[in-house]
Amino acid sequence: MSTDKKNSGGIYIHIPFCKQACHYCDFHFSTSLKHKDRMIAAICTELALRKVEMKVPVQTIYFGGGTPSLLTSEEITTIIKTVSSNFNVLPNPEITLEANPDDLSEAVLKALAASPINRLSIGVQSFFEKDLKLMNRAHNAYEAKISIQLAKQYFTNISIDLIYGIPQMSTKRWLSNVNKALALDIPHFSCYALTVEPKTALENFIKKGIIPPVEDDVAQEHHAALIEKMEAAGYDNYEFSNFSKPGWESQNNMAYWQGRPYLGVGPSGHSYDGETRSWNVANNSKYLKSIEKNELPLEREQLSVIDKYNEYVMTRLRTKNGVLLSEIRENFGEKYEQYVRTQADQYIQSGHVELSEDKLRVTKKGKFLSDGIASGLFLVNW
Repeated sequence: MSTDKKNSGGIYIHIPFCKQACHYCDFHFSTSLKHKDRMIAAICTELALRKVEMKVPVQTIYFGGGTPSLLTSEEITTIIKTVSSNFNVLPNPEITLEANPDDLSEAVLKALAASPINRLSIGVQSFFEKDLKLMNRAHNAYEAKISIQLAKQYFTNISIDLIYGIPQMSTKRWLSNVNKALALDIPHFSCYALTVEPKTALENFIKKGIIPPVEDDVAQEHHAALIEKMEAAGYDNYEFSNFSKPGWESQNNMAYWQGRPYLGVGPSGHSYDGETRSWNVANNSKYLKSIEKNELPLEREQLSVIDKYNEYVMTRLRTKNGVLLSEIRENFGEKYEQYVRTQADQYIQSGHVELSEDKLRVTKKGKFLSDGIASGLFLVNW
């Protein structure tokens, strides 16, 4: 098989356990670790059952969740060995573990460094106690900082997550967060606007007036300040939410935004192969019972040409390279290229999008509105 990175894919492993529920989170997880051993065994079984689905070599392995850092290094290694024995894994794959600061003691970091894990994504979210309490994070501000300092002794490839647009967070406090992160001198940051998801504690608290509402204009101001600060510090905003020093882009993220195939295992895991999309049941008990009968608990949909076009526009417009009109023409035909040119004209005129040679890219003015602009370029029916 080819070892070209563009001809490769990734495996996402959803670990559905957390110590406690963050107020804003709508991901699938359980706070009970009662069936952790069964879950690890089931994930390994699912990997074996689905090995025929990955038609290209594996370049990235990503442990997400939930809170994957609740697993021991031995449990993580067991899953990675299962991947290696069932898939064609490229040499030196990027293997990322999402981790919470409160899990990263020196002993844990030492064990992880001895495992195949070579990249950490640390869920800091904020360096301020007030923000962490509002979000119901399990760690405190001290642990947020010390976990990174400790991690740097064992890992070089480190990313942290930060959240902006938090109620009552001033732009000054947000920039202080960014400055604290930059002072730690790590190669990668993922920064997300706080969103109010349905049926979360955050939505309930806002409805009851316990927490002030999330304001889009505040988040947009925070995002603009973030872009300016990160550019000045030499970080490349290679995708809307992601910033890296040159050469330190997340290969997992890059693969997703470039439309490469990925296999998602574990409860609620999503998969994509360019032609179909599938997703596992978001229920630990149903997932375990199904896998233990060697049955896949998933739904699958066939993507239409219009689905594929919309997917292409959505993912590419978020990246610094933007939408390539030549690729639209090659993959979908001249009719689609003409359509996207026509739809993009209003955004070009308003200064939110620029057309440079073959590329449609959002401008700084349009960057925060990327997803909305993408939806304006979507095709509903033909």
